[in-house]
Amino acid sequence: MSKREQFLAGERPEDVALFLSDSFVEGEGDGLAKHGEQVENGVILVVEGDQGRSVFKTATGMDAMGFAKQAMGTEGGDIARDLSGGHCPDCDGDAEFVFAFAEEQNEEVGDLYAEGDVIHAYSYCECGTAYSDKWLAGETE
Repeated sequence: MSKREQFLAGERPEDVALFLSDSFVEGEGDGLAKHGEQVENGVILVVEGDQGRSVFKTATGMDAMGFAKQAMGTEGGDIARDLSGGHCPDCDGDAEFVFAFAEEQNEEVGDLYAEGDVIHAYSYCECGTAYSDKWLAGETE
């Protein structure tokens, strides 16, 4: 099982996952691409939380948690359950990047969190819209 599959199954709650479109990894040589999993339009990296937030800031110029707060303000977006992109609520543009983390099941919180581990994902579209999505770990649709 790959790191991404483990992450999406909720088995790597200490890690974060990043999707970076080809435009972010072009010119990097083997840098980010050799440390991640190549997908159709970019690369997905699964790394330890602090290191992942640092890579995110270096690649995007944004603070990961500040970006997540911004993205939570936009409803209607849909991020691919495999983290390979998303569907923007404002246009038909492609995701430039996705930042995701898993939160372990917490029955006290209720709602989705009572049902199992939850994947939180935040995406930035080429049109400039930041949006979020969340789902139970292990869901494929």
